[in-house]
Amino acid sequence: GRHEVWSWKAASKESLCLMWQKVKVQLMLSMSFLTAVFWYCRRLYSFLAQLLKRWVFIMQTLIFHTVAYFRNLSVLPEVDLLGYSVREWKGETKQAKQMREAYEELFRSCHIKYLRQVRRDNYSVVRAVLFQIFSQGIPFPSWMKERDILKLPEKLLYSQGCNWIQQYSFGPERYTGPNAFGKLRKCMESLKTNWAEISATRDHEERGSMCNTLFSDESREYKLYEAIKFIMLYEVVEAYEQIKSRDEPVHNFFSLLFARDSSCDPLSFMMNHLNSIGDSICLDQVELFLLGYLLEVKIRVYRLHRFNTEEFQVNYPDEYRREWNEISLLTEDDRYYHIPLFRT
Repeated sequence: GRHEVWSWKAASKESLCLMWQKVKVQLMLSMSFLTAVFWYCRRLYSFLAQLLKRWVFIMQTLIFHTVAYFRNLSVLPEVDLLGYSVREWKGETKQAKQMREAYEELFRSCHIKYLRQVRRDNYSVVRAVLFQIFSQGIPFPSWMKERDILKLPEKLLYSQGCNWIQQYSFGPERYTGPNAFGKLRKCMESLKTNWAEISATRDHEERGSMCNTLFSDESREYKLYEAIKFIMLYEVVEAYEQIKSRDEPVHNFFSLLFARDSSCDPLSFMMNHLNSIGDSICLDQVELFLLGYLLEVKIRVYRLHRFNTEEFQVNYPDEYRREWNEISLLTEDDRYYHIPLFRT
């Protein structure tokens, strides 16, 4: 009996040893596997953490540059017209209701579905006009093809004896003195070069990209506006000389311009009007006639504060040639202008 008990105990002990050996192997394998998994997860976590860190950095950089880009961009991308109206004119005041109605009329009857906001400064209208001329690829006006605009400052100063152009102001830069001639020359060069380059680009998207780049660089775009201002002055001098000599008739808006006490001659026009454009004032309606005339474009303006009157839609100039291109502006106050976009 004792032998049988001993045999049973020995067999049990041997079975337990064998079982432990198997379990031990499985435990070691499991521990090795868990260690490998832990090591792999730790490496994966480290990799993902680095990847996330890089992604956050890239997104922050992208957001920073995007914000900086749109902050510098003086003509913003298109937005929904009615959505803009609701955001800008909230409330139930008489003015807010009238403005929303005016925007709805543009949407419904004029097929204007979007607009591009233009920076609200005293170059606003010149910027809106020139941006459309460039983005549409409109070429130089006919008179500009026949004359070299780079020579206009020289002609005005020497041939026509207008040495008072030394008092010309470049927007906020109120006085330049003898440096005015050289600065005007650089402005004219910038206008001619950029206009020629952009109008020669046939691809619409590429032309749009070039415009966005140009109109996000203040120093470059301000040269364009000052060149346009100087061309306006040159045209006024030419018209004034024609009126004095009675050689040939001039457009009727020149009579309106010279009828003002503040612009009875080219010098007073420059001192009291042009010099302040870009600094403290914008173009008024008579100068809009002049702008459309010298650029040979029909400027159609939707004046929302004149809704339900005959002055809701106005063309500048009111007399234009059939071959002239048409551009459109939208204004709420005759001071700041935006660009309406049509969709059928």
